[in-house]
Amino acid sequence: MDAFSAVLDGPRARGAFLLRIVLAAPWGVRIEDEAPLTVITIVTGSAWVLDDDGERLRLRAGDVALIRGPRPYLFADSPDTAPQVRVDTDQHCWSIEGGRSLADEMSLGVRTWGNTDLAAADATVSLVGAYDLTSQITPLLVGLLPRTAVIRGGDWTSPVRDLLVAEVGRDAAGQGVVLDRLLDLVLIEALRHWFTTRADDAPTWWLAAEDDLVGPAIRAMQTDPARGWTVDALARHTGMSRAAFARRFHELVGTPPMTFLTQWRLSLAADLLRDTDSTIAAVARDVGYGGPFALSAAFSRRYSASPTAYRKNVRARTRHPA
Repeated sequence: MDAFSAVLDGPRARGAFLLRIVLAAPWGVRIEDEAPLTVITIVTGSAWVLDDDGERLRLRAGDVALIRGPRPYLFADSPDTAPQVRVDTDQHCWSIEGGRSLADEMSLGVRTWGNTDLAAADATVSLVGAYDLTSQITPLLVGLLPRTAVIRGGDWTSPVRDLLVAEVGRDAAGQGVVLDRLLDLVLIEALRHWFTTRADDAPTWWLAAEDDLVGPAIRAMQTDPARGWTVDALARHTGMSRAAFARRFHELVGTPPMTFLTQWRLSLAADLLRDTDSTIAAVARDVGYGGPFALSAAFSRRYSASPTAYRKNVRARTRHPA
């Protein structure tokens, strides 16, 4: 697994909110769901995303927008259209005027919602997928995105995106799991495209991973974190002297090699605590700590919670999102 794959392995939608929205103008939806990350794909027509701070971005057919939460925003046909619908933290839809539920009134069938027929010529059709993103790996990338990152349809081709569009309305056995995985893949493709085409926005380690000398060390730590790496061992792995390696690594990545390794190990530990039922001792062993006490001490310093408390809290949030 290369360095990019190791980080991009983070997205894990589980029962993610995924909806096909079919709307004829004028329409405006105030999104107040506080989702950490939302993926919007425009299938037909166009739309605007308007931040409360005044940012305005127009989306056209084929575009994918990655919107970082939890701040609210307006999703509308025009910057001049006032919202008629509000989406709350439970992904429930309410009318702005009167505050009545629109869940049944605007239901158009399986995972489809709106104010007009799917076949209407003037409809804007979009897919909206909202993550309860608790992974500690993917935020290494997601946290570096702007408030709204738009990947234009003309700049990339994605068969996965097209497959998600085709599958969202199906009601087959296990379809929820299929859609979760497809949403993950769309996000991964979008992140990869964003950071490989925008070097100024990419994290330093992402760029350093392409360096002929430092890159092998980064990949080694990310693919085999349990190994007893030292600066000497990493320098030998790259064919450099210890001093030259340490200096070049710090210049390119911005942190010393051992600091980077510690951050990576603890991020992996956080994912394992969330995603598996492994014991604390097993997690410690898998990420390169000598035992549960060593992991607990380091983990508590970074996350202000013991591994046990972290696991309990993150799973509670996943089961009962705010």
